[in-house]
Amino acid sequence: MTGYPDSVRYLYALGNEIKAGKFDLRSIAAVLERLGHPERAARIVHVAGTNGKGSTCTMMASALQRAGYRTGLYTSPHLVSPTERIRIDGVAVSEEEFAAAFDVVHRVAEEMLASGELELHPTYFETVTAMAFVIFRERGVQWTVLEVGLGGRLDATNVVTPELAVITPIDYDHEAWLGHTIAAIAGEKAGIIKAGVPVVLARQRPEAEQVIRERAQAVGAPLVRADDYPPSHVRLHERGSTFEWDGFAVECPLAGAHQVDNTVTALTALRQLGIPQEAVQEGIRAARWPGRLEYVSETPAIVLDGAHNPAGVRALAAYIREWAGTRKVWLIYATMRDKSVGEIADVLFPLVHELILTAADNPRALHPETLLQHVDHPKARTAPNLAEALEMVRREAASQDLIFISGSLYLVGEARALLVK
Repeated sequence: MTGYPDSVRYLYALGNEIKAGKFDLRSIAAVLERLGHPERAARIVHVAGTNGKGSTCTMMASALQRAGYRTGLYTSPHLVSPTERIRIDGVAVSEEEFAAAFDVVHRVAEEMLASGELELHPTYFETVTAMAFVIFRERGVQWTVLEVGLGGRLDATNVVTPELAVITPIDYDHEAWLGHTIAAIAGEKAGIIKAGVPVVLARQRPEAEQVIRERAQAVGAPLVRADDYPPSHVRLHERGSTFEWDGFAVECPLAGAHQVDNTVTALTALRQLGIPQEAVQEGIRAARWPGRLEYVSETPAIVLDGAHNPAGVRALAAYIREWAGTRKVWLIYATMRDKSVGEIADVLFPLVHELILTAADNPRALHPETLLQHVDHPKARTAPNLAEALEMVRREAASQDLIFISGSLYLVGEARALLVK
């Protein structure tokens, strides 16, 4: 049996679809067939979109669990450990279980490579997707909430026929692979829609909704708009919100006004699945989604937020405007080389008093000195890594200040490893 560290090293060496230039479903479909179709062992909710996928998924999984179902949750990327991607009843699988599932999938892939049934080993994401299905089958999972990794149409998760498809808000991200218009990106996301399978659609830009509606009509998939069931009596607070929906009270512990829309999408989907109201209420109230407006310290307050695309940054900026008040705002920021720094900087940086530019521990990270050349901020400075950026904050920030760490999920993962016990 391969040990956990070895399995993770091998997975990283496989590379992703972008690195491999490999966008099709043939490998994952062939491997799952050889494994006896573990993806068919549970009922599935399949979730695509640009922003809000993870929050919506975790709320649905939490409610399904509280309705008495053994529930699997598959999400990406992870923040600290790859085991976070595969959860059962809210708990990440163990390193031993992760490594054992890797052995099963890797052995099958090697056999198929030797026989000529595969041309290339499945990628990191394909392999972990197959591992999740294997683990969920072995553990008797009844419902799986399955988050798309990239796009939808050619994503490795799109080998399933779900009970329900959900599409969260669509915005610009990964344009090099998904297209440079909202309509083109929506077309890729709409690829998860299957004949006769109902689709719950979050509030969308008109051009995205048109593409999705046309796809649903073409394959005979009933379309349910979450926006047709708006919340009432919405009360936002710094750590979440409360509101009424369909005649009952909802308490959402996820911060930010955008999470109200995500919660309504999850509520609409859960109603389509026939989940009892009490389980829905309890599930939403218990949902947690790390690294998204997550408070990890109080004096001073340190908030982690993985905003890494324009829509995520707009949500973060709205949160700062709403809740910072008179507090001094710090931002520790890092990004990858393929991100639109100018647009993000224009929206977010004017809202902060102190800006520390750094780099995540990742080969794709943009060097902070290079980033500084693209930034026009009177208090911008650099730190070579997150640890030194945090040391600057510890030396200089007052107890009432508000510190955000954002720009990259890689950076947020590092911060959680350092700051969360």
